[in-house]
Amino acid sequence: MCKDAGLDGKRLAEACGWHPAKVSRISSAKTSPSAEDIRAWCRACGAEDQTEDLIASLRAVEGMWVEWRRMERAGLRQAQEARLPLYERTRWFRCYSPGLVPGLIQTYGYTEDVLRAVQRRRVEVDDVADAVSARMERQRVLFEGQRRFAFLIEESVLRNALGEPDTQVEQLEHLLTVSALPNVSLGVVRTKIGRARMPVEGFWIFDTAQVNVELVSGYLTITQPREVATYADTFAALADVAVYGAKAHALIRAAVASLG
Repeated sequence: MCKDAGLDGKRLAEACGWHPAKVSRISSAKTSPSAEDIRAWCRACGAEDQTEDLIASLRAVEGMWVEWRRMERAGLRQAQEARLPLYERTRWFRCYSPGLVPGLIQTYGYTEDVLRAVQRRRVEVDDVADAVSARMERQRVLFEGQRRFAFLIEESVLRNALGEPDTQVEQLEHLLTVSALPNVSLGVVRTKIGRARMPVEGFWIFDTAQVNVELVSGYLTITQPREVATYADTFAALADVAVYGAKAHALIRAAVASLG
């Protein structure tokens, strides 16, 4: 934009009424511009027709990453409820989980163990009971409307529990029940030598519009079509090496048997 306007950093700073260092910091992405900074920059370059698009892009980027401490500062219930509109408008869900059973197919007891562990680790407010109820309420999308669900879990998830053996047995038996639903596909990615693809971070794909990734420090939202497509390709590759139906059920029942 600056080159098109015939401006270097110094002249742009003068036109905007800034110190030249500010132009340098924004250009090198060391400082994120405000909406007013974008307006001033576009005005100086004679590109005011681009202002609103650039501001919209800025806001999209700002919303991509949310730290857990910000999302959960008022407790876990609010974070659970905030996702409900996304689930209600989605018709095709794809989820890959390398560590835990996905939330939509968790039992009450399993969810309670998971959210209690989260609360102890990083949240001062103890509203776990309300957060569990909110997640259980969200599970109604499994049975409403014309929705499709494809879940992929690593085999280790079947033997990875935070709570008591009875809770894990209940959860595993629930997987058998849920996988029988006509709109649900449940695949188990076997743990074995020579796998074509190693595990990646867990993620959810909502239709073809959005991907969400839960990382150690925060919650990532991806909406750029090319990046969404990359996650879709990764999901497809993992789905190709997963087992389903009777083979998946055999793995689940073996995990139940191992718990006595």
